[in-house]
Amino acid sequence: MDSMTPSQRTYWQAFLRDTGRPLDTPFYGCDVIGDTRELIAELMALVLSGKKRATTSCLAEYETSGEAPPQVGSLTLLTDFDGNPACVIETTAVTPLRFCDMTFDLCQREGEDDCLESWVNNHQTFFGREGAAKGYPFTPESLVLFEDFEVVYPPAS
Repeated sequence: MDSMTPSQRTYWQAFLRDTGRPLDTPFYGCDVIGDTRELIAELMALVLSGKKRATTSCLAEYETSGEAPPQVGSLTLLTDFDGNPACVIETTAVTPLRFCDMTFDLCQREGEDDCLESWVNNHQTFFGREGAAKGYPFTPESLVLFEDFEVVYPPAS
């Protein structure tokens, strides 16, 4: 929590207060879904509308960064591109699989694409770009983590 901005810390404290959680509730971290201002805005709109209930990350990213991968029960403060708090999500399931083994049943929960082929093309481009920037190779055989989540704050209206 030391890396939080003042607005993120205030938001997290409001989440704890408003949901009746103890102050020492474990905090997974602040994160964005996507890697460009436009993509982050588009995906955040899907999360906040309830259409996006899952995300996929490359396992090599965690291995390279030393960051722990999400686990069931992880609480993450999602932000916009500029780090402004948008919502808190709770991880409800984590499914490891090879990228090439993705199914439409899984990827449709991401709310981004209307067919598996589109999901594969968009995510292969994203993971290739991310891997090149962060120093790990990405192939169709790469392990990914499919993470189901629910928005727990702000509460759905």
